[in-house]
Amino acid sequence: MRSRNRLVAALGAVALGSAAAVALPATAQAANLLTNPGFESGTLSGWSCTGGLGSVVGSPVHSGSKALAAAAGASDTAQCTQTVSVQPNTTYTLSGWVRGNYVYLGVTGGASTWTPSAASYQQLSVTFTTGASQTSAQIFTHGWYGQGTYYADDISLDGPGGGGGGDTQAPTAPSGLASTGKTSSTVSLSWNASTDNVGVTGYDVYSGSSVVASSTGTSATVTGLAASTAYTFTVKARDAAGNTSAASNGVTVTTAAGGGGGTGFKQAAPYLYLGWGEPPSATTVMSATGIKWFTMAFILSSGGCNPSWDGQRPLTGGMDQQTVNAIRAAGGDIVPSIGGWQGNKLGPNCSTPAALAAAYQQVISAYGLKAIDVDIENTDEFENTVVQDRILGALKIVKQNNPGLRTILTFGTATTGPTYYGNRLIEQAKALGADIDVFTVMPFDFGGGADMYGSSVSAANGLKDKLKTTFGWDDATAYAHVGISGMNGLSDQQETTTPATWTSIRDWANANHIARLAFWSVNRDRPCAGGGVAENCSGINQNNWQFTSITAGFTG
Repeated sequence: MRSRNRLVAALGAVALGSAAAVALPATAQAANLLTNPGFESGTLSGWSCTGGLGSVVGSPVHSGSKALAAAAGASDTAQCTQTVSVQPNTTYTLSGWVRGNYVYLGVTGGASTWTPSAASYQQLSVTFTTGASQTSAQIFTHGWYGQGTYYADDISLDGPGGGGGGDTQAPTAPSGLASTGKTSSTVSLSWNASTDNVGVTGYDVYSGSSVVASSTGTSATVTGLAASTAYTFTVKARDAAGNTSAASNGVTVTTAAGGGGGTGFKQAAPYLYLGWGEPPSATTVMSATGIKWFTMAFILSSGGCNPSWDGQRPLTGGMDQQTVNAIRAAGGDIVPSIGGWQGNKLGPNCSTPAALAAAYQQVISAYGLKAIDVDIENTDEFENTVVQDRILGALKIVKQNNPGLRTILTFGTATTGPTYYGNRLIEQAKALGADIDVFTVMPFDFGGGADMYGSSVSAANGLKDKLKTTFGWDDATAYAHVGISGMNGLSDQQETTTPATWTSIRDWANANHIARLAFWSVNRDRPCAGGGVAENCSGINQNNWQFTSITAGFTG
């Protein structure tokens, strides 16, 4: 308080003697200097987030249709920053709306503010004055260690732009835009750098009027595209003051064919569990039914971020590897199911996407896998947004490090399609660029008396519609990213799926060319009419391996 009083007295004395003798801070004019302040571009354009932990989501938002979500973990606060040009000796007001625990807003090296807890969006605001020679400021928002995902929206920095009276000169338009590669769902682009009187800070790739990718360099890859579809792209440069260049030349690229309208990946793979339920001989079942793939369950944590079969059997050298070897010797293959409903799972135990990816990589490398399935369930993974994002980040990493690897996510559903957390998982897969090949729903445990054919088809169609709206795919492409994993016979909630019902579901899956068909489990694919829900039989009257035989007829 005494320091402030001395400053006021000094300024008063100067003003009385000579008003020109002191340069008072300028008053900021109300103009938001931030690029993409409400994240309405649908990308992180203009922002940089540590650890790849930031993404754009459609819910919850403060206004508009998008907001920032950033997953603070045990070793990273998920700080997101943007650097802007400012004028020296000038007062600015920084404000923004945040949601979550321990969320911070401020300027690097200067003032900041925070909230310990915001169950709904809360506005934070702070004022700061630039230094006598300061020409740029880095704005930040971040969470705190171990506090989970926070959200931010409508961030504003009010004041004049840098460059004396304000930088109003736009960069030159990028030139030489060209395609450098494509797949059925991606297009890679490169261009020549723009120039600017102050400096170019980034580039935005447009498809029509929508920003579909951003980069700080002169290349980018656009993801989430439909197969066999023509897209026209342009690029614009931007500077720190928010000036945007004219568009580059346009380039039209037709994505590659996906095979069946999408991924080209087809898998009939019922679950085989070696932990209990009198596991049958895999090769005996293969010989009797013609099945080639099995989903082998489950990879869990044996302590910390260390993968093992069922959390207790060695990853290699035990009965699981012997089974894999026998299946492959008989001309088949396996996809491991990582996670599940219960047990000590890798998702919550591995602290970062990179650490979780390293755990997945151990499994991939141990068996030279062509595909992995993450069965994401329960409150510790499926309903934990931090772990959801960690799993997606890890799958993105292993997909990049293992060309040709197929990634599958398996999760619960309502009869109408994905639930809130399922919708979020799909939206985050798009926002994080995880490039998931198959989203598999488990259409059972809806409640006794359910129409299992109608409910399964309705759930799968709901998933297809969500994929269409999220990724912009057509029906065929969306179906080619859909999987169904049912429960044969009697379910936990007394629903009954008969062989005839499963045949109808299989036929629907073939007619719509979905990507994957599975069921829980081969262990239960034996008759025990009136036996209830059991580990080693279906609880209904059937033939041995009848559901597996039906599944073997899935071709996509």
